[in-house]
Amino acid sequence: MKTAIWWLRRDLRLGDNQALAAALQQAEVVIPVFILDERLICAPTASQTRLGFLFDGLRSLDQDLKTRGSALVVRQGDPVEALGRLMGETGAGGIFAEADVTPFARQRDQNVGAELPLTLALGVTVHPPEELKKSDGTPYTVFTPFSRNWQTLPLPPRCLPAPEHLPKPPAITSLEIPELPRQPGDGIFAAGEGEAQGKLLRFTTSLMSQYGTDRDRLDLEGTSRLSPYLRFGMMSARQAAWAGREAFMLAEDPAARRSAGTWLNELAWRDFYAAILYYFPHVLRTAFREEMRQITWREDDAGFTAWAEGRTGYPVVDAGMRQLAATGWMHNRARMITASFLAKDLLVDWRRGERYFMQHLIDGDPAANNGGWQWTAGTGTDAAPYFRVFNPVLQGKKFDPQGDYVRRWVPELSGVPEAYIHTPWEMPSSLQIQVGCVVGKDYPRPIVDHSMARQRVLEAYRRGKK
Repeated sequence: MKTAIWWLRRDLRLGDNQALAAALQQAEVVIPVFILDERLICAPTASQTRLGFLFDGLRSLDQDLKTRGSALVVRQGDPVEALGRLMGETGAGGIFAEADVTPFARQRDQNVGAELPLTLALGVTVHPPEELKKSDGTPYTVFTPFSRNWQTLPLPPRCLPAPEHLPKPPAITSLEIPELPRQPGDGIFAAGEGEAQGKLLRFTTSLMSQYGTDRDRLDLEGTSRLSPYLRFGMMSARQAAWAGREAFMLAEDPAARRSAGTWLNELAWRDFYAAILYYFPHVLRTAFREEMRQITWREDDAGFTAWAEGRTGYPVVDAGMRQLAATGWMHNRARMITASFLAKDLLVDWRRGERYFMQHLIDGDPAANNGGWQWTAGTGTDAAPYFRVFNPVLQGKKFDPQGDYVRRWVPELSGVPEAYIHTPWEMPSSLQIQVGCVVGKDYPRPIVDHSMARQRVLEAYRRGKK
């Protein structure tokens, strides 16, 4: 065909883009297009931080395209109508896009494919869900055997290179990419493929060797922070896996090799949750485990508000929620701690927390977010046992031992000594006055007693399971 449309969704990159490569193989001219779909942009779970990152990523991609002789076309509306009009304007003979796993995306693509010549390529995950099934053809619902299979599947010898030149597209109208101010605190996530590649290189060459020991520490820079770039495809999942396997092969000592293996395992978890959503879309509405669908949750609006605003009186919980509010991102260990506190200490429906995270996370991904919440709440596939209830004090002491993370995000506790940083209510009154943090005045008392809450949630789960 002479002209094809490359329909971008969450693959904002030129390197290792299988949809782009397929379009270039079959057409002389490829028109890159992004459609502003109000069903996503104006959705109740849309995050302003995430949208700002997306729009910045589109601007960065447009610049990359222009250096290669092309340019991004932006349209708005229902994809069937917008793409149909664009085909009529350009005479394009086909549309190429990257397949996705969410129920919304699959229904959208089904609607487009029923009306227009749509070809879907791989790329959202390292390995597509269809490649990872049990010997009887059914999908995995337990991570360990899934991971074993995932590790055996080969990767390509190398990722697809970005094209050095792209044919000049015809002169057609395009909307401006929306301007959405980014939060001052989220500058750690500058958007774009170049940023993604730079962060991947820095992580694999310097930080990955300690990933196995540092990744759970809240006070250290021990994680990759690549999740926003994977969320919008500013780097491909295959690129991440390929870099991880290369680091594994080149590791200079067993600890570094284990760290690389641990990071690869996290990519496998990402694929696992994508596969769960692909095969069991009902998890976005209810618990995966049927016996966990009858739990009686508490209607605790005051508790939920205190949790969301970082005013629970438990420092590590409040630090995590304030980090999320300030940056649109939260350390994964903090995500587990804060999710456990809402679902188990407060006994508030995990779906309410899942929704809140999606409204704020710069890397908010329906599959990973749902999988993480259901794991913590004990309602999902391969979940933490329902009787595992994180103790927020012990979690803080273990993963933020000197309290540096807490002091950064909860400044009213900055003067609290290490011995009391995770239990400020235990400080003598005279010390509270001395350090300028009177509990109940400058910082809230715990809104719930953890020991009582643990017994309450265990009983609620037992009743629900019956």
